[in-house]
Amino acid sequence: MQQFSNQEIAELKSRVDQIHELLASRGKDTPAATVRVVDPARADAAPKSELLDQLSFSIQVRRIRRSHFGSAEMSGPVWDMMLDLMLAAANGRALGASDLATGAGVPLSSGLRMIAALEGLGFVHRSIDERDRRRTIVRLTDGGAERMASYFEKIGRIRQAVPPLAA
Repeated sequence: MQQFSNQEIAELKSRVDQIHELLASRGKDTPAATVRVVDPARADAAPKSELLDQLSFSIQVRRIRRSHFGSAEMSGPVWDMMLDLMLAAANGRALGASDLATGAGVPLSSGLRMIAALEGLGFVHRSIDERDRRRTIVRLTDGGAERMASYFEKIGRIRQAVPPLAA
């Protein structure tokens, strides 16, 4: 199984952040086929309406994540780690604890505490790297991967239900 370097982790995190922003904004670069036509007489109301739609969607996503993962604190660096692990699993790659901490922008000691909390919830599993026994490999458990996939399915359904934003 191939492993990510710290630079690759940082690039992946940046890409995931970009995707998250796109999901949250759902807007400015919307393909023409999905653009809602705006009445020119109400054009001045469109930016305010768009902002309100974006805010509403962001709040919905946050609430769904909170309820979907239960009492687990799935935000900030912990959420970044879960996203990195999901992406690594999808690409057949392994991540070390230090890679996760670097990608989440936290010190290794904090990252290890976060990983331990995720492991306690049954979302991740830690193991020793057989090639470098000093390194700890972290992977999503089957349950963790299923929970992440079902979360993104819920978000996808919400995105489809919300009318596209005006251009």
